[in-house]
Amino acid sequence: MLAFLDIPIVESVLYIIRGTGYTVGLIVGAMATGLIIGLPLAAIQIFGPRWSKALAALYVWFFRGIPIIVLLFLFYFGVFGFIEKLLKTYSGYNVALPPFLASVTALGLVSGAYQSQIFRGTILSLHRGQFIAAKSLGFSTIGTVFHIILPQALRLAIPAWSNEYSILLKDSAVAYLLGTMEIMARIGHLVSITHRHVPFYLLAGLLYFLLTHVGVVALKALERRTRIPGLGNDPQEV
Repeated sequence: MLAFLDIPIVESVLYIIRGTGYTVGLIVGAMATGLIIGLPLAAIQIFGPRWSKALAALYVWFFRGIPIIVLLFLFYFGVFGFIEKLLKTYSGYNVALPPFLASVTALGLVSGAYQSQIFRGTILSLHRGQFIAAKSLGFSTIGTVFHIILPQALRLAIPAWSNEYSILLKDSAVAYLLGTMEIMARIGHLVSITHRHVPFYLLAGLLYFLLTHVGVVALKALERRTRIPGLGNDPQEV
C-alpha cells in the first residue's frame, strides 16, 4: 500500500494496463474500419459516376463536419438504441450493445472519411500514363484500379496514416463518456477514489505519448519495408 496513492499500486497498474488494451483495440478497430470504408470511397470519388461521387462527397462532408463527441452520442443513444429496441421487439430479449462497439463504429466512420481523402490524394498523385499502359495490356478499368493503382496508393498512404493514427488515438480518449473502459475511464475512476488528480493525469499523458510514439515508429518501419524504389519520396535515392 502506498500512502501517496492510498490504493494498492500493483492492482492499479494492472487496472490501467487493461485500459490500455481497450484503447489499442479502439484504434485498431477504427483504423481497419476506416480503411475498409476509405478505399472504396476514394475510388468512387475519382472513377465513379456523378451520382456516386455526390454521395461520397456527402459522406465525407457529414463525418468531417460533426464533432466526434456528438457522433458518439448519436450512435450509442440513437442508432444503437434503435437497434436494441428492434432486437427486443423481435427476439423478446433485452440486448445491450457494448459502448466499445459504438465507439469503434463512430471513430471508424470518421476515419473512413479522412482516409478516403488520403487515398484520393495518393491515387491522383500517380501518373495517368499507368492507365494507358494497363489498357494496352488488356486490363479493364476495375482491374487497373485494384491490381495496379490501389497497391501503390496504399504504400504512398502510409506516412499519412501516421497522422491519422495520432488523431484517432487522441479522439479515442472521448470514448470514456460512453463508459468504454479505456485509459481515461480507468484513470478517472482512480482519481475519483484517491482524489489525486495530477499524478494520474500525468500518467495518462505519458501512456498516450508512448502509444503515439510506438504507433508512428511501427508505421515508419512498415513504410520502409514496403517502399518500392522510384515510387514516392525515397530518401535513399536523393
